[in-house]
Amino acid sequence: MNVAIVGTGYVGLVTGACFAEVGVNVTCVDIDENKINKLRSGEIPIYEPGLDEMVVRNAREGRLNFTTKLTDCLDNVEAVFSAVGTPPDEDGSADLSYVLEVAREVGRNMKKYVVLVTKSTVPVGTAKKVKQVIEEELAQRGETIEFDVASNPEFLKEGSAVKDFMSPDRVVVGVESERAKALMTKLYRPFMMNNFRVIFTDIPSAEMIKYAANSMLATRISFMNDIANLCELVGADVNMVRKGIGSDTRIGSKFLYPGCGYGGSCFPKDVKALIRTAEKQGYEMRVLKAVEAVNEKQKEIVFEKLSSHFGGDLKGKTIAIWGLAFKAETDDMREATSLVTISKLLEAGCHVRVFDPVAMDECRRRIGDKVEYARDIYDCALDADALLVLTEWKQFRLPSWEVVNRTMRTPVVIDGRNIYNADEMKAAGFAYSCIGRAEEQ
Repeated sequence: MNVAIVGTGYVGLVTGACFAEVGVNVTCVDIDENKINKLRSGEIPIYEPGLDEMVVRNAREGRLNFTTKLTDCLDNVEAVFSAVGTPPDEDGSADLSYVLEVAREVGRNMKKYVVLVTKSTVPVGTAKKVKQVIEEELAQRGETIEFDVASNPEFLKEGSAVKDFMSPDRVVVGVESERAKALMTKLYRPFMMNNFRVIFTDIPSAEMIKYAANSMLATRISFMNDIANLCELVGADVNMVRKGIGSDTRIGSKFLYPGCGYGGSCFPKDVKALIRTAEKQGYEMRVLKAVEAVNEKQKEIVFEKLSSHFGGDLKGKTIAIWGLAFKAETDDMREATSLVTISKLLEAGCHVRVFDPVAMDECRRRIGDKVEYARDIYDCALDADALLVLTEWKQFRLPSWEVVNRTMRTPVVIDGRNIYNADEMKAAGFAYSCIGRAEEQ
C-alpha cells in the first residue's frame, strides 16, 4: 500500500515510521523545507524512544520518504493522513485552518479515489467541513471524482508512542463507506494479527471518542490531586488512599497518581476544546471546567510549598529544579508545570538552576537564559537552598542523597511527583514535602 502523511510533527512522524515498519510505502509531507531536509539526512526533530532508529532504517530501505509537496505523491497513494497541528484559538477552540488547507490541497489536485483520514485531534463535525472543502474544490475544477473521508484519532503516549502504535490496545476508525472501511482494515491488519481490535464507528463518534478519552484521563488526575490536597489537611496519606480505591475493579489503578499537574500537547488542549465545543452547542461542561481549574491551581502547589517552608521570603534563594518536560521520556514542555514554577520563582527573586535529561534545549528555546543550566543532577543541586522535583525521570529515582545533602546549602526537597519515601528522606537529613501527606518531614 501507498500512503501519504501530511505533517511531520509528533503524531505524523510516528505514524509514518510505524506504517513503513510493516511494509507500507509512506511519504511524509511537510511545508517546512528545513525539517524535511533534516529528516532526509536522518536528523529527528523530536525525542521519542526508538523513533530515530525506525525512521533511519525505513528511509534507508526505501519505504519512508520525505517531501515538501503533497502533489509529489498524491497520484500514487490510496490514503492521505492529515496529521497537522490544531492549536487552540484564544477562546480554547481548535484552530482547523491547517486541517482544512490539507483538504483544499487534496481537492485541487486529486485525480483518482483517495481516502483523506484525519489523524489530528479535531472537534466533532470537522469531517463534514473537510468533505465540503474537497467537494467545493472539485466543483471549481468541474471534476467528479469519488473520495472518502475518515477519522482515525491517535492514542499515543509520549515516551511510549512507538510501542503504542505497533501494539495498540485499540484503533478507532470512523468511516462512511464500506470501501473506506475495507482500506482501513487492510492498513491496520498487520498491527493486530492475533486480535483485530479496530473499532469502526460513524465519524462523529470517532471524533468524540478522542476528546472523551483524554478528558476522562485528565479528570482522574485532577480528582486525585484534589483528594491529595484534602489528605494533607485531614492527616491522611494519599498513597494509601490511592491503593485502596484503585483495588476496586470498577475504578482501577491507572491515572490515580497525584502530582503537580498535567501538561503536554493533548490533555490541556483537548479539555479546553471539548469545553468550547459544548459552549457552541449551548451546553456547559461543568465537570471539565472544574478539572481544568484544579489542574491550573495544582501547577502552583510546589511553589506554594516552597514559599511556605521559607515563610514567604524567597528573594535571593537558589532553587534547583530536576525535570523540565511535562513527563518523563519526552522533551515536550508544552503546558509543563516547570514553566509555571520557573515563572513564579523568577518573579519571587530566586536564582533558578535546572536540569533535565533531554529537555534542556527546549527550555533554552522557550525561556533563554533566564535560568542557569546544570550539567547533571548534582551540579544542579550545588549550593541550592531547595530542590524541586517536577518530572519523574528514572535517573532521578535513586540519587546519592549523601552527595546531594552535602552539596546543597540547605537540605530541602519538594517532590512534586511523589517519587521518594518520606521516612528515608527524613533519615537522610532532608526537610521533605510531597503531594498528599500531612507532615513535612
